[in-house]
Amino acid sequence: MNKKLITFEEAKRAIETHFKPADLGSEESVLLESYNRVLAEDLISVMDIPPFNRSTMDGYAVKAEDTAGAAEDEAVALNVVGAIGVGEQPNFKLAKGEAAEIVTGGVLPQVADAVVMMEDTQREDSQLQIFTQVAAGENVLARGADIKKGSIVLKKGTLLGAPEIGVLAALGKTSVKVNKIPVIAVLSTGGEITELGKSLSPGRIYDTNGYSLCTAIMESGGKPVYLGVAADDKEALKKILQTALTSSDMVITSGGVSVGPKDYTAEIVDALGKPGIVVNGIAVKPGKPTTIAFIDTKPVFSLPGHPSAALLMFYLLVRPLVQRLGGRPVTGMKKVKAYAGTRMFSAKSRRTFVMVQLEFDRECRLIAEPVEGGASGAITTLASADGFVEIAENENYVDRGLEVGVWLFRGTAGRA
Repeated sequence: MNKKLITFEEAKRAIETHFKPADLGSEESVLLESYNRVLAEDLISVMDIPPFNRSTMDGYAVKAEDTAGAAEDEAVALNVVGAIGVGEQPNFKLAKGEAAEIVTGGVLPQVADAVVMMEDTQREDSQLQIFTQVAAGENVLARGADIKKGSIVLKKGTLLGAPEIGVLAALGKTSVKVNKIPVIAVLSTGGEITELGKSLSPGRIYDTNGYSLCTAIMESGGKPVYLGVAADDKEALKKILQTALTSSDMVITSGGVSVGPKDYTAEIVDALGKPGIVVNGIAVKPGKPTTIAFIDTKPVFSLPGHPSAALLMFYLLVRPLVQRLGGRPVTGMKKVKAYAGTRMFSAKSRRTFVMVQLEFDRECRLIAEPVEGGASGAITTLASADGFVEIAENENYVDRGLEVGVWLFRGTAGRA
């Protein structure tokens, strides 16, 4: 197994070469549980919306031609023959010279093709004076004007949010066919890692990565399956990784990919199937030990044990694959322009991601200041950082006052 660092761009190309999103199939979901799911088929309307000609104003339904010549100083007289409330189906049609009182949302009676607003009329008993001329279709939402029967309302691959679910409800849908959610197995490794709920012995820490990565998976539209903490035992780790591969669509581990005597995650993963490891270390900081394998076509990401490095590599490399597995649109991180608040140094020959906080100076310029304690092992680094500045491999530093691009963590899925 070759331990050769490759560039960040080479790592992304290696992923693209080997990643073939599996068709996970679809399932029926009740409407109120379909939020943030992906539509699995084109949705074709089986009805017109609205299903009738409806008034958009309180007023009087008329035949437009009967209002010809109406003006403020010369009213046209019509005879009111009925009234139509919301949800009522009129059982009459208008004859020449007739009108019907109607409320907003009411069904127009037969023959009526326009509505005169209430404020443009004056009524005494059944006699109606109209002081404005209306055209056919005025103040009327025609049948099928919003959605026509047989039309594609929502396309396959649409991410269902509140507006889309509202459309489905308008069509009377109680359930909808959506893509299955990709299942992502998450496993933490390391002799010092302790599962939550257990007592913390000296020299040990709780499993930060397992929970932050599971949450990041949910933000990305996946379903995490937390497999807990693996013991520092080759056979035990191999067995749990085999289980993870057979029961999920992707596997993510953290820890055990550095150069310690018990860092043998990469060795075990590489032996699980072909092609095995395709990325064995990336020339980046933080995240250098990141290892990527494909077992058949199934991705296995082995991320660093340091919390901020693990989560950063997830956002940069793993998140797009989780989205693609679920048939979701790949949403990149947002980027804003700012000015470096201080000189930021890079790691020699490595692409460097400097965690920064954003603030405005007295001139209302956005300033990017490196996060204090922004080392990859600092647990709070990503929580306190607004984003990161990316320094290329061939740059030694970014000088104070230089305009920089800041990739934002908030603004990725679920982190608004």
